[in-house]
Amino acid sequence: MALYIDLEPPKVHISYFFSPLFLLSYSGLFHHHLFSRFVMNRPEHLKFNMIITVQEPVVVQPFKETPKETLWTSNVDQLFRRHVPSVYFYRPDGSSNFFDASVLRDALSKVLVPFYPVAGRLKKDKNGRLEIECSGEGVLFFEAYTESILNDLGDFEPSMELMQLIPTLGEGHDMFSSPLMLLQVTYFKCGGVSVGVAAQHTVSDGISGMHFINSWARTARGLDVEIPPFLDRTVLIARKPPTPSFPHVEHQPPPSIESTNQKLECQTSRKCTATFQVSRHQISLLKAQCDDESNPITFSSYEVLGGHIWRCASKARGLSYEQETTVCMVVDGRTRLNPPLPSGYLGNAIFHVTANATSGDIVSKPLIYAVQKIHEALVMADDKYLRSAIDYLELQSNLLGLCRGPNNFRSPNLGFNSWCRMPIQDVDFGWGRPFYMGLASILHEGQAYLLPSPSNDENLTLVISLQSESIVLFKKYFSMFLVKEEK
Repeated sequence: MALYIDLEPPKVHISYFFSPLFLLSYSGLFHHHLFSRFVMNRPEHLKFNMIITVQEPVVVQPFKETPKETLWTSNVDQLFRRHVPSVYFYRPDGSSNFFDASVLRDALSKVLVPFYPVAGRLKKDKNGRLEIECSGEGVLFFEAYTESILNDLGDFEPSMELMQLIPTLGEGHDMFSSPLMLLQVTYFKCGGVSVGVAAQHTVSDGISGMHFINSWARTARGLDVEIPPFLDRTVLIARKPPTPSFPHVEHQPPPSIESTNQKLECQTSRKCTATFQVSRHQISLLKAQCDDESNPITFSSYEVLGGHIWRCASKARGLSYEQETTVCMVVDGRTRLNPPLPSGYLGNAIFHVTANATSGDIVSKPLIYAVQKIHEALVMADDKYLRSAIDYLELQSNLLGLCRGPNNFRSPNLGFNSWCRMPIQDVDFGWGRPFYMGLASILHEGQAYLLPSPSNDENLTLVISLQSESIVLFKKYFSMFLVKEEK
C-alpha cells in the first residue's frame, strides 16, 4: 500500500499575493487550472506583498491497513462544521535536514494508523446526521516556499498574510468530499519554517486536535504515540429518553442590536483585528478591582480578562443602556463530566455557555459585576448541566441551525475563548519547539482569543476582531479601565 501519492498533473507552481491558498486538482476536486497564475491587486490593509510558491499536494495515507468503518458522532460534534486554521512557527536550528518534508510525511503516514478517522471523510447517515467514514483516503500535505522572512510577519496577528500559510479549499467543494486534515509546510528565506494546519472541527476540538499534532511530532522524533486516541464517541450519547433539566439559553437566539442605525453599521463596517500583550501585572490590576470582602471567590485570569473585554467592547460599540448583550464561551467537558472522559478522547468535548446582561450594567457597574456573570456561567457547567445539554440537543430537529455564526459574536455580543491550557508549545518535530503558535484568521467580528505570549513568558496574548470604528476605542478603554476608578 502506498504511503503517499504524488498527485497528477506534474508539478505546477502557483504564485499568490494575498489570497488564501487553493488546493491543487486531483480527481476533479481541486482546480489548479483556474489558479495556476493567481495574482491579484494588493489590498490596502495588507502589511506587505508575500509571494508563496506552492508545490503540488501529496496525499498521505495510513502506513498500513486500517479499519474501514463508520464512526458515529455526538450531538456536540454536529455543532462544528468547518476547518479551523492554525499555524506554528519555528526558527532554524542549523541542522542540514531542518524540517525535511520526507521525515514529516513518513511520520504523518505512521500516526494516521492509530488516528485513522482523520484519514477519512465526512458523510451523512439516512437521517442527515454527520458521521465519519473511515475510508483511509488520507490527508493532504503541501510544501511551499517564500522569499519573505519570519520578521516580515510582525506580531503574527491573524491576517491575510498568515492565511497564505494555510491550505484552504477553493470553489466548488463541499465538506463531504474534502480531506479532514490539510497541512502545509512553508520554508522562509531566513531559514525559518511554518506549519499550517486546517483541521475539520467535526472530527476534533482544539484539545484532541493538539493530541493528533503532538503525536505526529513525537512520531517524527522516533517516539511512540504517548496516549492512544479513544475513538468511541458514544460516551457522549444522549440518555434514553432525553431528559434536559435546564433551558439552555446558550442555544437560544442571541440578542440583536435594537438601534436601526447601529444595525446598519454592523452590516456595512469592515472588521479589524487587534493584538494586545497582557502582562501578569495588568492581570493583577484587574483582579485587584474584584477584591471584595463580601465576595470569597478568587477569580481566574480568564474570568477577569473576560469581564474586562466585555466592558471595553460594550463601551467601544456605543451600545444603549438597555441593550442586551451576551458573551459566548466554551468549557472543556473532559473533566467536568462524571465519570471523566477517557484519556485521549478524539472528538469534540467542548460545550457552549453564555453570560448575559445589559450593556448599561456592564459599563456602569464595577468590573466585578461582569466578572461574576462570567464566573457563574462557567461554574454552572457541571456534569448535570452538560448531560442536560446533550439531551437538549438530542431533541432538536435541526442541529445545523444551532451552529455558531456571525450573529452569535457580532455587536452587541462577544465570543471569548482561551487556548492557554493547550500544549501548543510541545509540538517538536525534532528541530525544537515552536516559538509561536496561533490563529491564522478570526472568522467573525466580535470573537476574541487568549493565547500564550510569543515570548514564552508568563504574559498572555489577546487577539480580538471588532468593527473598524470600535477597535480604536476598544484600545483606549482596554488601557483606561485597567486602573480602578476613584470613587
